[in-house]
Amino acid sequence: MGYKSDIEIAREAVKRPIQEIGAKLGINSEHLLPYGHDKAKVSQGFIDSVQGNADGKLILVTAINPTPAGEGKTTTTVGLGDGLNRIGKKTSVCIREASLGPCFGMKGGAAGGGYAQVVPM
Repeated sequence: MGYKSDIEIAREAVKRPIQEIGAKLGINSEHLLPYGHDKAKVSQGFIDSVQGNADGKLILVTAINPTPAGEGKTTTTVGLGDGLNRIGKKTSVCIREASLGPCFGMKGGAAGGGYAQVVPM
């Protein structure tokens, strides 16, 4: 019995409803504009309502040379988010322009790998 492929792991992942994720971050479902069951945008009303709150912390993962196995910014970002959540920090990640690796002829499909993947893609 070998290791599962990335796609096998992704297909077996149990996705939580976006309302559950929003609630964990303090965003009521009335402020979520859903795209299906597991993706959403946050309403401008919610953004306006938190403008007076104290700023949180920000970690930028801006550039990295991927390993030969293709572990780069996305895998690092997902790992940081998982790790911070694991120690009790309220954490979310935003991945922008995650699929540039293939444009430059480098490995990477912008979804992480193994058990550190972005699902849904």
